[in-house]
Amino acid sequence: MPRVANVDIPENKHIVIALTYIYGIGPSLARKILAELKINPQKKTAALTDEELLKLRNLIQEKFKTEGQLREEIRENIKRLKNIHSYRGIRHNKNLPVRGQNTQQNARTVRGNIRRTVATGKKKAPAKT
Repeated sequence: MPRVANVDIPENKHIVIALTYIYGIGPSLARKILAELKINPQKKTAALTDEELLKLRNLIQEKFKTEGQLREEIRENIKRLKNIHSYRGIRHNKNLPVRGQNTQQNARTVRGNIRRTVATGKKKAPAKT
């Protein structure tokens, strides 16, 4: 398996799909990267030459934040929002939806109110004999 941005990308998939295994690279960004490097998106990862892989690694490393760097930046942004006590920071602290979603009917999992469809624990009435 080739390694790009410290992630093993699958060999048996098209390169445009395989790049999405890297945190921070989605389908549209993967297409832009391949267009810039003039690599066919339909090409399988195993069919890439060493030169193409090297170009791909270098481009991703130089131009984009991925994996650990991106996760750290997002964590710092959320921490900053919490520290300045902004509305979004308060919502993060309370584990509530941050982007304006309703919480009266939905967002149960975010609120921690998970209802399972299991029996309520009532004992069954004894069968009549």
